[in-house]
Formats: sequence, C-alpha cells, structure tokens
Amino acid sequence: MIRVKKTTVATLALAIGAGTLIGVLLTGDRVPAQTEKGLYSQLNLFSRVLDLIEKNYVEEIDPEPLIEGAITGMLAKLDPHSTYVDSERFAKMNERNQGEYHGIGVSFEIRDGYITVISPIEGSPSDALGIRGGDRIVKIDDVSAKGISSEEVFDKLRGPKGSKVHVTIQRPGIDDLFEYDIIRDKIPIYSVPYHFMLDETTGYVRAIRFSATTAQELGEAIQDLLGKGMQRLVFDLRGNAGGYLNQAIEVSDMFLPGGKTVVYTKGRIPDSSQYYYSTDNDKMPNFPVIVLVDHGSASASEIVAGAIQDHDRGLILGVTTFGKGLVQRQYTLKDGSALLLTVARYYTPSGRLIQRDYSDRENYVSEEAIEEAEAETEKAAGGTEGLPQFKTDSGRTVFGGGGVTPDVRTEYTRKLTELQTRLEREQLFSEFAPRLANSRGMTKNDDFEQFIKTWQIDEATLGQFKGFVDEKSKSFPEDRKITYTVDEWKTDLIYARQALKREVARTVWGDMSRYQVAISDDEMIAEAMRHFDQAALMARNMEGAAVEQR
Repeated sequence: MIRVKKTTVATLALAIGAGTLIGVLLTGDRVPAQTEKGLYSQLNLFSRVLDLIEKNYVEEIDPEPLIEGAITGMLAKLDPHSTYVDSERFAKMNERNQGEYHGIGVSFEIRDGYITVISPIEGSPSDALGIRGGDRIVKIDDVSAKGISSEEVFDKLRGPKGSKVHVTIQRPGIDDLFEYDIIRDKIPIYSVPYHFMLDETTGYVRAIRFSATTAQELGEAIQDLLGKGMQRLVFDLRGNAGGYLNQAIEVSDMFLPGGKTVVYTKGRIPDSSQYYYSTDNDKMPNFPVIVLVDHGSASASEIVAGAIQDHDRGLILGVTTFGKGLVQRQYTLKDGSALLLTVARYYTPSGRLIQRDYSDRENYVSEEAIEEAEAETEKAAGGTEGLPQFKTDSGRTVFGGGGVTPDVRTEYTRKLTELQTRLEREQLFSEFAPRLANSRGMTKNDDFEQFIKTWQIDEATLGQFKGFVDEKSKSFPEDRKITYTVDEWKTDLIYARQALKREVARTVWGDMSRYQVAISDDEMIAEAMRHFDQAALMARNMEGAAVEQR
C-alpha cells in the first residue's frame, strides 16, 4: 500500500451522497462560549415544542421520526452533502466501503418471486461450485424460497465464515434440480471490478468507487495487465461517485512523481485545512494514460482526474464531471447512526475549486443542472466570459467553478429506443440468455476469447427470443405489455444480438466477461483510442521532467 504524506492524521471522505461517505470520528468538540447562550435557548425551544407535540397531539406519536426529521431539516439549511445516516443505512455503507462480507457470493435479484442469480462473484464459494447466472434458488435449507424478500435473502444466505447453507437450484432449460452445500466464506466487494486488455497493448481498468481497498485493487489490476503486455491504459472513472479521500490520494500517487500536490483542503476548524502530496514510493511505469469521466464522476474521482490533468500526467476524456468539491467528516453517534458534516472545500493542484453551484437544491443532482453547468464551462473554453481559468504544469488552460472539464469532450450519441428500454427494464435479455447458453451446452471451460471474436446470434435464435418476449408479455399487466411493429423489431435486431451475447457471456463466464462484451462498441473508448498520441506525449514530457529532477 502506498503511504501518503499529509499534514495531519485525520481522514476525510468525499462522495455525492451518503451511500459513499466514510470518514473518522472526532471527539471533544465544544461550542464556543459566546454562542452557548443563543444555542441552548434554541435547544430549549425545540425541546418544548417536541414535548407539546408528544403530550397534546391528536394521536399518539413516535418521537423518533420527528427528531430524525428535525435533524434532516436542519442539515438542509447547510449544503447538499451534509447528511444524517440512520444506523441501518450506516451499517450497510460501512460494509460496502470496507470491501467485504461473509456469505455464498452471488449477486441476485427477485424475479417472479424467486431468488435469481445474476452472476456468482468471482472466486466465491458459489463460483467454485459452478452456480451460474440465471439459476433460481428455489429452496434454502429445504424450505421453499418462493416469495422471499431481499432482506430475508441476506439473513438466510449470509452468515459466519465456515458455516454451511444448503440450497436447491433450478436451472433454466434443465428439468433436474441441483443440490449444493455451500460453505460461507469472505466475499470481497470490489471497487475495481473490471480489468482486461482492449487490444495487444492497451489495458482497461474501471473503478466504480473509492473504498478502503481501491488503491490495492488498482495496483493489482495494473500489474496483471502489465504482465499481459500493456503499454498504455484507459482508466475508467465514469459513474464513480467517490468515497475515501485517502484512497483518491493513493491512486493519484501511483501516477505522479514524488513531491507533487495531489489536493488541498480549506476549512474553518484547524485540522480541516491541509495539503496532500505524492510520495517517492513505488510508481507505475510512465505509460500513456487516458481517464474517462462523465457527469456521474464525483468527489474522489474528481480529485484523481484533477491531479492527473493539472500535472499533465494524462488526458481527461468525456464530459464535465459532477462538481462535488466539499469534504465531509464522519461523526458516529451513540445509536449507531452517523452525521456526515461538511468541514472543508477541496482544491486541485492548480487551485481549482471543483464544487458546482448548489443554490438550486431541488435540481442540484439532476442531469439537466449538470449539463447546464457544463455548457457554462464550454462557453468559457471558447474564450468568452465564464469560469475562472487556471494553468497546468505545462501551461495548458483548465477551468474551475464546477467539475473537471475534460481535455477531449465526447459523449454517447446512441440512445435506447422505447423497445430496447422495455426489454432491458423487464430484464428479458438476461432471463433468456441462460436458456440459450444451457441449450447449447456452454461451460466455463469454453474459450471466451474465441467467443468474443466470433460468436454470433443467428436468425433462428432471434426468432426464439421474439417468441419468448411475446409469451412473457402475455403475463404482464396492461401497462407493462410489450408491443412493437415489425419495423421496430427489425430496427432493434443489432442491439438485441449484442445484448443477448453479453448476457450469455455473464451466464457462462461471469460479470467481467459480460462487461467486456458490453463495452466492445463503447463510443467513448473508441474515441480514447484515437488520442493516445497526445497522451503518449504527456507521458514522455513527465518522464523527461522526472529525469531532470533526479
């Protein structure tokens, strides 16, 4: 693990929402004496109102939701990222960000009242036993699982490491049931779930959050790709809403020479204002890097993108990021809940404040608001009045005031048709794929590389899928029935072929293979491949600067 030089040991956390906010507990904070009188007067007022409600309201009430509502209302007067998290949500949040739990290792959803496996988690007990996407868990410990809720699934399938659970599985297209004794084990929750080679020299890594293990996961993924001949990297931070600040710093540190500012924070309390620097610890080779970002890239993702951009280490490609430049500190409360309170703003090495305007709280997280902020950035980039300008190490102009503006702007131009949207929403591709894979006798031992290059959905299979869609639609309520014209179906056949292929890949080989098929025609990645000459020049210039420094 890379160690990061910093001015204090306090760890701050960044993210769009409470789902990814983690930090540390501070104790001993005291209200300044001059504000105590006014503060306690208001507290007495609140206590009196609560007492009157409890004693005199027309019906008996539970004071707990009232107090939680008051806390939420109070925080709403601050900023969108200061948040109260109840104990249940906080426990789940901690689990996700710590990066592991104990169980059987499947991702699932409830379909037609049954637990349906989406895919086994790679390396988990379920994966080792051959459980696959599309399998239905119809019994748990010989008790029917029909009608089970998601919460009950967690209760029954998770448990202490080494404990046993018996499941009965129904596999689409196969009459016999499968019986498995599964020994629960530690199940990792990956923050870097996908990495593979795009071609003989280009590696691809996607990080979906910044959890406690992200830097380690990223380092292992890149080392694996280097062993496969990687000479350049596409680092995908699209949709990554953030997480631990220290992990964003460690990830940035992998790519930067020692002594560079990664990020700095400014706040009112003394230890909230600090600088973070890259270290002289082990570095990745100075290969060309292109970082993909979009409107969902926020907080810790923006720290990494901003540091790489400001120091000219790589090229940022995509659309302007979310614009979340506020730092939350976690205060754990006695009942197991937590207060995530904004204590500072963060700035990229060039001095950019990434935080977007949030005066319109209601629309702050909407796609339209982000696109409007992006339009202002583009206006500034055109040389007219607009956002403040800053300089990178090499003198390139970058913009502040709302997210990280990409060096190369590109976005998806394809939009799902109404029929494609309905088929995806009803999960008909993923439901049909296991039947297809099972009918063809496909197994994990089959050659995935050959599959991705040559395997195609033929006309007969498309006809079977059409019949499957029509039959399923008959059982749907009127407002969910899937209708289409002959021309609409023909128009969507190319999409259907690709969607079925990706779901077959997940059924047979797992989620990473599904993802590899899914992005094989990704427009942003295709655009990135056209800009590696510029990224290579940046890498050479940084290598030259590092040599001069030595």
